[in-house]
Amino acid sequence: MTISSAQIKELRERTGAGMLDCKNVLTEVDGDLEKAIDVLREKGLAKAAKKAGRIAAEGLVRITLAENGSKAAIIEVNSETDFVAKNQDFIDFVERLSDLSVESEPGLDGFLSVKYDETQSVQDKLTNFIATIGENISIRRFQKFNRPGTVYVGYLHAGGKIGVLVGLETAASIDAVTPLGRDIAMQIASMNPLFIDESGVDPEYLEKEKEILIQQALNEGKPKDIVEKMVIGRLKKELKETCLLEQKFVKNGELTVMQHLKDQVKQIGQEIQIVEMIRYEVGEGIEKKEENFAEEVAKQMGN
Repeated sequence: MTISSAQIKELRERTGAGMLDCKNVLTEVDGDLEKAIDVLREKGLAKAAKKAGRIAAEGLVRITLAENGSKAAIIEVNSETDFVAKNQDFIDFVERLSDLSVESEPGLDGFLSVKYDETQSVQDKLTNFIATIGENISIRRFQKFNRPGTVYVGYLHAGGKIGVLVGLETAASIDAVTPLGRDIAMQIASMNPLFIDESGVDPEYLEKEKEILIQQALNEGKPKDIVEKMVIGRLKKELKETCLLEQKFVKNGELTVMQHLKDQVKQIGQEIQIVEMIRYEVGEGIEKKEENFAEEVAKQMGN
């Protein structure tokens, strides 16, 4: 029987077992997921099986930077509760993963097989940690950056609930550009821009927004012959809010981010271009399960 990658992925997510173990066991039980979970537990390869199905939407974002700023990585690791996210063992775990991620190859699957220490892989450590701490822990995502000629600066907000990396293309040193980079990263954390500037706007996004704005204008009863001009104006206004360089600078509302950047270029004496940015917020996009406490108690009491 052919076992699909989707089956392997689901079994791994539910048990925390390694990919090869998941594939072998699924083959052994002809693709029966529930039976595969039992077999993995019987073999001691699924210590986290009962916990891995639970929603992990709390956690931490961490950033690691090379000393000269030439490369960087950002990672999000989730837990079920904020209580665990504040646990020192969890914090140490995430910081170790962050350090490993900056040296690893891209891709979460490959990262899980990286050596966590002399005795275990990242996947092994994750599985054991879930069993020890009593909650589902998920390495949700990470990304590394090492674009030539680029200096990276990071910023963590609220103890790691939001993390931002910004890449500055420049010949200036890390020391010279860090204050500017931090200002830009704080801007991104606060205002969550989608694009650096208009040249980087996704054409599909632009077309979709245009369609929405046209329909809005028509719904307002605006004449069809002037809707196009109206939409162009509204679109430009929207792009000022979604493009980083067009936004009002949060530390000085009299300036745009572009104007602040130009001022800093003059002071530093080197050309600087913002070429990369990424923002992670803990739990964004994860649907948190809402439990009715009375119903949950009734369930456990067998009512």
